[in-house]
Amino acid sequence: MIFTADHDEPRRILQKFIAAEINPFVDEWEDAGIFPAHELFKKLGTLGFLGLNKPEQFGGQGLDYSYALMMAEELGAIRCGGVPMAIGVQTDMATPALARFGSDEVRREFLAPAISGDQVACVGVSEPGAGSDVASIKTQARSDGDDYVINGGKMWITNGTQADWICLLANTSDGQVHRNKSLICVPMKSKGVTIARKLDKMGMRSSDTAQIFFDNVRVPKRNRIGEEGKGFTYQMIQFQEERLWGAAACLKAHEFIINETIEYTRNRKAFGGTILDNQVVHFKLAELQTEVELLRSLIYRAGEALVAGEDVTRLATMAKLKAGRLGRELTDACLQFWGGMGFMNETPVSRAYRDSRLTSIGGGADEVMLMVLCKMMGTLPGLKKGSQ
Repeated sequence: MIFTADHDEPRRILQKFIAAEINPFVDEWEDAGIFPAHELFKKLGTLGFLGLNKPEQFGGQGLDYSYALMMAEELGAIRCGGVPMAIGVQTDMATPALARFGSDEVRREFLAPAISGDQVACVGVSEPGAGSDVASIKTQARSDGDDYVINGGKMWITNGTQADWICLLANTSDGQVHRNKSLICVPMKSKGVTIARKLDKMGMRSSDTAQIFFDNVRVPKRNRIGEEGKGFTYQMIQFQEERLWGAAACLKAHEFIINETIEYTRNRKAFGGTILDNQVVHFKLAELQTEVELLRSLIYRAGEALVAGEDVTRLATMAKLKAGRLGRELTDACLQFWGGMGFMNETPVSRAYRDSRLTSIGGGADEVMLMVLCKMMGTLPGLKKGSQ
C-alpha cells in the first residue's frame, strides 16, 4: 500500500486545516475572483505542507512522493478547483525541477521561501501561440555577459498576479527546439516584467490567472535551473508530477459531487417518487463511483512507481487523461440529475462542472496525452515503438 500509518497524522492535520482555514472562505474567494495566496501559503508553509518531498536543507520535510500524493488527494476536499490548483502550482509545478536540478544558490533564493510560504511561485510555459506544444514557445533569453535578457510573453499563468517569482521556460539559443531551452527563475518585480491583465475564466474563479509580458528583462545566469539547453527535458520531467498531482486532486472532488447528487436526488421528488429512485440515476451514480475507484488505483500505482524511482510517464499520462475525461462525464451526468438547479451558479455541481473542464486542457490537452501514449506504443505514424 502506498499509504501507511505514518501518513495518518499529516492527513488529519491537513483535513482540519481545509475545514477551518479554506472551505469557510471559498464562496467569498470565488466571488472576488482571487484568494489571498500569500496569507494562505504562509499558513501551509508553517505547517510544512509546501515542501513535503523537498530537501530538508532548504526547509522541506525530505519525505518521499507518497506524502505529496496524499496531500494532492486531500486538497480535493476543497470546495472549488481554483485554490487546490494554485497550491499545486507552488508544490508540484513550479518547484520540482528547481528542487531536483537547481544549484544550492538558486534553491536558497527561490525554493526555500516557496517552501516556507514566504513567497508565491508560478510557472511560465504556455504562450498564446504555444500551449500544449511546448517546443514551439517563442520567449527568448538572450545571453549578455553574465546575464540573460528576456523578451516575450506567457499566457494562462496561475498565481500570476500574486507571484513573487516565475519558473520561466525560454529559448536560450537558436538550436534544435528540444535542446535550446532553459528554465530560469525570474523575480516578478524585475524591471520589464508586466502583468498585462488578470484573465476572466469560465471556471477556477478563485485562482488568479495572468497574461505576462517580458520586455528586456535582465536576470543573472545564476538564476538558471541546471544546465543551459536542458529546460525542455527538465520541464517534461516536471510535467509528470504535475499531471499526477492534477489527477489525484480530482478524486475527492469527484466523490463529493457524487455524494451531493445522491443527497439532492434522494430529496427531490417527481412523478410520484424521488429522482434517485429512477434506475438510470442510481445505476449511473454507481458506475461513476466505480470509475473514481479505478482512477484512484491507477494513481496509486503510478505513485508507487514514482517512489520506487521508476519512469512514470506512461502511467501519469494515463491518469491525467482519465481524470480529465472522467471529470467531464461525471459532472455533466450529475448536473443533469440536478435539473434546473444544476444550471444555477449557487449549486456545487455547477461549480464542479466549470472547474473540472480545465483538467482536459491544462498541463497538456487530452489529445497530447494520447499522442504521448501512442508514441510509447509505437502506433503514432512515423515513429517506432518507444521513441519520444
